[in-house]
Amino acid sequence: MLKGAFGGWRQIQETVLKAVPLVLVGLGLSVALRCRMWNIGGEGQYFMGALFGGVVALTFPTWPAWALIPTMIIAGVLGGAFWAAIPAWLKIRRGMNEIISTLMLNYIAVLFMEYVARGPLQEPGGYLPESAQFVAAARMPVIYGRLHLGVLLALLLAPFCYLLIWRTPLGFRLRAVGSQPKVARAAGIDPARSIAFALIFSGALAGLAGIIEVSYLHTRLKGAISGGYGYSGVLVALLSRMHPLGVLVVGVFFAALTIGAEAMHVLAQVPAALADAIQALVVLFVLAADALARRE
Repeated sequence: MLKGAFGGWRQIQETVLKAVPLVLVGLGLSVALRCRMWNIGGEGQYFMGALFGGVVALTFPTWPAWALIPTMIIAGVLGGAFWAAIPAWLKIRRGMNEIISTLMLNYIAVLFMEYVARGPLQEPGGYLPESAQFVAAARMPVIYGRLHLGVLLALLLAPFCYLLIWRTPLGFRLRAVGSQPKVARAAGIDPARSIAFALIFSGALAGLAGIIEVSYLHTRLKGAISGGYGYSGVLVALLSRMHPLGVLVVGVFFAALTIGAEAMHVLAQVPAALADAIQALVVLFVLAADALARRE
């Protein structure tokens, strides 16, 4: 498994690329969970980010890369933020549990992507449920080898999220609302603003992950564009103890499990689902350790 994930430069690149969406989703959730907002909607926000950014790529194919790529990224971020704003509004105005609303919106986003890929955005004359392929200018720029711009963005956003949580008044308010909401309200902190920011920010990073993946790996819109990154990102954030720098480590670890399991499946006929089993065991052990620590 280690050889499959880190056995050479090609394997290392594959692992890093697989880690990018996990890290981005995990970073957003590390902020949301500090405010005790359980955003389980990363999968749907990932899809909406891919859709918004992909529509830009399909609508403006003649634009140069220097204009098209930033516009796609902005659209992807806005798409994820928009999809997260819905449960934020429901939480603030109607008191709806964010776990239920974000989870339900996942299914809506996935089904909507499948609808547009079969209908309005389907490739003219094509038979498969997918859009036309993006032009070369709409593909995520490569920095070195196979490592693209998304790797750099993930590396920059990790310290940014750390500073946001621990070195800014906004981060203090998020942590205050998450740990002591009544005390925070008595101190004049508006919980609604903190809740809205926490959910929308995490949705924006999930949307960023979506447009990065679809513009580099898939280069077209279709239903199968996610490896469950929205759900795995929750585990990444939890196992890193909601620490943005820890998200980098756990994200690479989860990616290495997936890439290593795929290599073992090819070379030794070991089921690729082994990675999921190991991830589940790691989560169980961490939760058990936390429970024992609380008892003591």
